[in-house]
Amino acid sequence: MIFLIYGAGALGQAMGCMLSASGQHVDLILRDRFHKAISEKGLSVTGIFGDYTADPNTLDLYTDIRQTTKTYDYVLITTKSYDTEFAVNEINTLSHRALSIVSMQNGCGNLEKLVNTFGTRKSLGARVITGFEIGAPGLVNITVSADSIHVGSSQKGTISDQADRLAACIEHAGHPCEAVEDIHQSLFAKLLYNCTLNPLGAILGVHYGALVEKEETRQIMDQVIEETFSVIHALGGKTPWQDATAYKEVFYKTLIPATYNHRPSMLQDLEAGKPTEVNSLIGYVSRQGKKFNIHTPHCDMLTALVQFKESNIGKTAGFPTAQTNGLSSCNGISSPLSNRSLV
Repeated sequence: MIFLIYGAGALGQAMGCMLSASGQHVDLILRDRFHKAISEKGLSVTGIFGDYTADPNTLDLYTDIRQTTKTYDYVLITTKSYDTEFAVNEINTLSHRALSIVSMQNGCGNLEKLVNTFGTRKSLGARVITGFEIGAPGLVNITVSADSIHVGSSQKGTISDQADRLAACIEHAGHPCEAVEDIHQSLFAKLLYNCTLNPLGAILGVHYGALVEKEETRQIMDQVIEETFSVIHALGGKTPWQDATAYKEVFYKTLIPATYNHRPSMLQDLEAGKPTEVNSLIGYVSRQGKKFNIHTPHCDMLTALVQFKESNIGKTAGFPTAQTNGLSSCNGISSPLSNRSLV
């Protein structure tokens, strides 16, 4: 298989390394600041799924998609959600050289943008609920994972050959992965998880586990779960759980312990002086709630608070706007090659 990973930050570099180490050919579209180090040292992955390395001679690195010449079995989009339209427009220039395009991003609405441009047959979605951290360019540590990667066609009800092959490749590469009949259900399940933890943790400046230690924050999270379930239901979507009560049982007893010490990606973005994915996560729930006349006061408030913190990036004394913990500053400008954390 020949892969192109578009937007090779933490997730993209980890996937690129593991796929390459398993014998797949991998090309990366990445930032200039990563190019030199990876071209000299290659890629390395450490962490909960073991250690992997990809020799630089086995990788082709590009900073501009126009430099590519191959036909790709899969193009994996690993950018932030706010760069999806830019990524789609660039990948569309590959025309027949991109056989399947896969959104491996946070939030809802990304897969629909792929379908609008590439059609249902070529468009796939993937749900990733694993923590990736860049220690240095080309060196990624996999810290936590709440579940396997799910891969699915944009059309629910069947497992496409493209999804089946991709899941097998990722599983063989070392990250648990499975093809599913309804990727939308998996994405909605992740939306629940992200909306409940990410914005509140970012606003309070704490890791996920700290949010469950106080009754006050648990009450807020419970309400976010209730509101998000109502919106998903209004959209005609499903989750693996019958209702919000059933999800809370799994959320507090299984999902939180698996990612207890993880710091929210929104918090890491704010600390790095970067925009967040709030509009594709809890902001998505807030917008859909207004569309369907569903009352979502907690989602509305958390969205507004994260947006306020975004608007004040760099304005608060002592607030970092330079590179922090391996994450680069966008200085408020959207970039298609952003890093990510728990995706």
